[in-house]
Amino acid sequence: MAIARVTEIIASSSKSFDDALKAGVERACKTLSNVEGAWVKDQKVVIKKGKITEYRVALMVTFILKD
Repeated sequence: MAIARVTEIIASSSKSFDDALKAGVERACKTLSNVEGAWVKDQKVVIKKGKITEYRVALMVTFILKD
């Protein structure tokens, strides 16, 4: 029987939500072992002078704990 843990991370990109998502997952996989999945909890943008300057995603990352 596997035991999983969920942790929240926030990632950002100046390009798109998709790019922020990919960056967040890549970074999570570098730090955490046994990453099994992730879901987007929230999305938001940073706006400066009427233009979107940053896309942010809050990810809930699931990973399996080692015995």
